[in-house]
Amino acid sequence: MGWWQEQKWQRWQAHHPLPDAAWRNVPSSLPLLAGVPEPLLARLGERSWRVLFELRLSLPAGVEWSLEAHLQMASQIALMGLGWSDRQAIAALGDAHDIIVVPGAFRRHVQEMDDFGVMHEFDDERAGETSWGGPVVLSLEDIERSGARGGFNVIIHEFAHKLDMTGNMAIDGQPALPTHISAKEWYDTFMRAWHALQGTLERGEVPAVDDYAATHPSEFFAVCCEYFFSAPELLEGVWPDLYALLVRYFNQNPLERHQRLAPAL
Repeated sequence: MGWWQEQKWQRWQAHHPLPDAAWRNVPSSLPLLAGVPEPLLARLGERSWRVLFELRLSLPAGVEWSLEAHLQMASQIALMGLGWSDRQAIAALGDAHDIIVVPGAFRRHVQEMDDFGVMHEFDDERAGETSWGGPVVLSLEDIERSGARGGFNVIIHEFAHKLDMTGNMAIDGQPALPTHISAKEWYDTFMRAWHALQGTLERGEVPAVDDYAATHPSEFFAVCCEYFFSAPELLEGVWPDLYALLVRYFNQNPLERHQRLAPAL
């Protein structure tokens, strides 16, 4: 986002501050946000308001959302960058400009070339999709399933792909990295976990995370982001090194937030 866009935001925000009545119940309505400290909730509210300013939203015909519903969706996007500066959080939206909500899961005819140069064609059912320069498409049914704990969040999944593209405009599982994380450390850590997942599936065992993660390194990254925020105890339990790396990348620790909510033994 450039200087001019920042000025537009500042002018708009001065006349249209975050409506407290609309934001007040959002944190308690989403288990995903449970445990976020009060000072960070204020930041999350302002960041969510900024997301709604930056992104155009198209809903299915006949569907209307309240402002609170808009903020519920935006807060899940803003949560991903909560540990970053304002500038970093907005830059992380990358080339995202539009969100298109469709009624339910949809099918795409996919053509993919494997590592041996063989083209594969298949029909794929999707809860969401995005591409470089394209909108983020989300299924309304799956948006309504997001916001809970347990490892599923289509909003975080698709915006993880947008983060992924900040690295080199490719969706390859390696986003732009902060200076304290090397590309080698990122690659090695993710590949160890990736190969462990492949081995689990090859042995016919049930993986700890959604097996969709095994389809491509980019999907592995996106699924890991879903678990990082909504089921951190599962991700940390199976791949502690990868979880610790994501803590450093996102500069936040959802597991600590969730543990604060656990009843005392």
